[in-house]
Amino acid sequence: MSRQPMTAHTAQSATGKPNSTVWSRQYQRYQKHKYFYLMLVPLVVYYLIFEYGPLYGVQIAFKDYMLRQGIWGSPWVGWKHFEYMFTLSPDFYKILGNTVIISLYHIIFGFPAPIILALLLNELRLEVFKQVSQTISYLPHFLSWIVLGGMLITILSPTTGAVNIVLGWFGIEPIYFLGDPHYFRFTLVVSAIWKEIGWGTIIYLAALAGIDPYLYEAAKIDGANRWKQTVHITLPSIMHVVAILFIFKTGSILSAGFDQIFNLYNPAVYSVADILDTYVYRVGLTQLQYSFTTAVGLFKNIVAFSMVMMTNFIVKKMGQEGIL
Repeated sequence: MSRQPMTAHTAQSATGKPNSTVWSRQYQRYQKHKYFYLMLVPLVVYYLIFEYGPLYGVQIAFKDYMLRQGIWGSPWVGWKHFEYMFTLSPDFYKILGNTVIISLYHIIFGFPAPIILALLLNELRLEVFKQVSQTISYLPHFLSWIVLGGMLITILSPTTGAVNIVLGWFGIEPIYFLGDPHYFRFTLVVSAIWKEIGWGTIIYLAALAGIDPYLYEAAKIDGANRWKQTVHITLPSIMHVVAILFIFKTGSILSAGFDQIFNLYNPAVYSVADILDTYVYRVGLTQLQYSFTTAVGLFKNIVAFSMVMMTNFIVKKMGQEGIL
């Protein structure tokens, strides 16, 4: 008979008490790696204070919150704000539709962009050119949307912007990219890709660096060209990373990018640009409807959690590891 490995759950004495030797070994392991566990403390403290601590305020969604009475003193109203959100709010479904459409654009066009760039950079053989290309693609990530928003407003200006000047050379009429509802979403997606594509390649390049080079040598012997090596070796080797990042991406389907939109949109494009985050900011802070906007935020988080779980289930059914 094969002998099962002894673990903390199975190693017990005849009296039912855990074997002290097992716990001693675990303690020794913790002692050996104590500095690694110590490095987790700031991260745990951060999440406790800034991620789990604010959950205390979620109850505002079920109350008529009043500043003077505080959270505990405000009266309970049950599902009142959710009923208003789904049945009476005249803007909710239009704003929800804008959020979903913009997020889908980001997923369809923005998610594959870092993968494609990482594959292209991985094919470069001139190391200096590769490093310069990576550095240039990373730079926009470190600029805030306030700075980039001002740059885009200047570059895309219909009168003095460089883009419209170049279009004028080809006889094309000036386009108001940030003021025309037909072009605003396109501008959002392209500018978001430009800002984040370089930073998004870091994880994929790390995954590509871990691929066994002997696989490529074997493929060359079998007559596979670069395209076939990419399809049959490179992509399958990084698919587990792609799957995990795709799960996280779908979790933000109702977060279409507050910073970007808030710094670029204007009343002329509210019909296509107003999303849940900007709506919560405008109604919650300027009109002081804290309870209603908390209900909207809670709804958004529930949908995000559901999307993560559903995508994780689908990914695991397709043979990938997932996150759970």
